[in-house]
Amino acid sequence: MKKYTWLIIIIVVIILLLILFLSVSKNGKTTEKGGNYLSGKHHIVIDIKDYGKIEAELDADQAPITVTNFITLAESGFYDGLTFHRIIEGFMMQGGDPNGDGTGGAKNTIKGEFKNNGVDNNISHTRGTISMARSKQNDSASSQFFIVHQDSLHLDDDYAGFGHVTSGMEVVDKICESAKPTNKKEGLIPANEQPVINSITVVD
Repeated sequence: MKKYTWLIIIIVVIILLLILFLSVSKNGKTTEKGGNYLSGKHHIVIDIKDYGKIEAELDADQAPITVTNFITLAESGFYDGLTFHRIIEGFMMQGGDPNGDGTGGAKNTIKGEFKNNGVDNNISHTRGTISMARSKQNDSASSQFFIVHQDSLHLDDDYAGFGHVTSGMEVVDKICESAKPTNKKEGLIPANEQPVINSITVVD
């Protein structure tokens, strides 16, 4: 009888381990606090009206929550027709706000994946880095993101970099160098002059 009891216990343990393994690795996602987050590298194409396309690689190993959120929004068409509303030459171009003025976002906010918020993220804000915009609150990022025009290492540890441009930095250069913000310090662009995002396509 004892022999069968131990056999049943072993089978139950194996089943539980299998369930745990599947919850962690299914479809390349990681389960954490009830959420499924992507892992590995993913690729996107940002098509900007009248300017061209920017290709980028996103790193879900460094910023799984951020990448998952961004890809989910992109695949839903959230970014289609939105704009880059804040552009500062030599610094960055920021977009993804449905209000077009820096005050809007998607329905949900996410955890800020950066060092000073308790997350080990080694992506530095060098030229071409893609990062999440946020308010003064660490966990306030939603849909707004920015592409770094020139190295801005002072942002490291306080903003969640989650990828980098692999092709199309000439598009970033053209947009940043031709921008005419109403206030150069803040970089806000008049609504009728904001570069329009035709689409953000998730390649893989």
